[in-house]
Amino acid sequence: MQETLIQFWQNHSDTIIALCYNLVLTVVIFFASSFMAKAVRKTILDTNSKVKKLDETLIPILSTVASYAVYVIGGVFILDIFGVNTASLIALMGAAGLAIGLALKDTLSNIAAGIMLLILRPFKAGDFIEFGSTQGTVKEINLFTCVFETVDGLYIASPNSILWGNNIKNFTRNGKRRMDIVVGISYSDSIDVGLSVLQKIIASEPRLLPDPAPQTMVVSMMDSSVNIQLRAWAKIDDYWPTYWHLNKQVKESIEEAGLTIPFPQRTLHVVTEQSMPMLKEKS
Repeated sequence: MQETLIQFWQNHSDTIIALCYNLVLTVVIFFASSFMAKAVRKTILDTNSKVKKLDETLIPILSTVASYAVYVIGGVFILDIFGVNTASLIALMGAAGLAIGLALKDTLSNIAAGIMLLILRPFKAGDFIEFGSTQGTVKEINLFTCVFETVDGLYIASPNSILWGNNIKNFTRNGKRRMDIVVGISYSDSIDVGLSVLQKIIASEPRLLPDPAPQTMVVSMMDSSVNIQLRAWAKIDDYWPTYWHLNKQVKESIEEAGLTIPFPQRTLHVVTEQSMPMLKEKS
């Protein structure tokens, strides 16, 4: 038995040593890949926590993809150590990836759009946006879809490609928003008095921002009224409460100042049979 083992060692010693060497290298590469993957993931998380350049939703995806990429590179090295033709394997994977890409074209377009949305950040979670005919608050930004909640509490999941292919109106991003309140007064009323009423309302409302400065103006002359306007800016959180309050205050203040808010009127002239001869004589 001992002689058999010795004979086996003498015949296959080079192969056994090479195999053990490759196994040691495999273990080293595996642990090195594991260490590097964790280091890359931690670096991405730590860097973004300090720099704040990327959306919080993008960080877990980037860190996971980067860590898997390190494992894939390590796997290629291990296969190369054992003599596997990695060039052919990479070519095969490329061909398979092309076939899968053609089969999942729409799905991959959603992924590509999701990555662009996460990198360019036209909106983030918590923003109120409008795209197409849809409005809602952004709840989640994923690789395939974005999730929204409408003002009436509806759940909307929209494919990323639809968002990427539409104009996106972000109501939250700038932190402030302009309100335009238009009220009509009678042609017989004083325009200066009407504008003075609006200026007093502006002075009494602390939620309006001083910069840009609020404005009052005559915006149009309609059939039944002269339209004057209050234009002012407010913070996003204050916008709707301020807007609703000012609408109520403008109506009450206009009426207290003795001005009239006219309603559309139309004058009708009724022509009877008795008046027809008179019209003919005049003609």
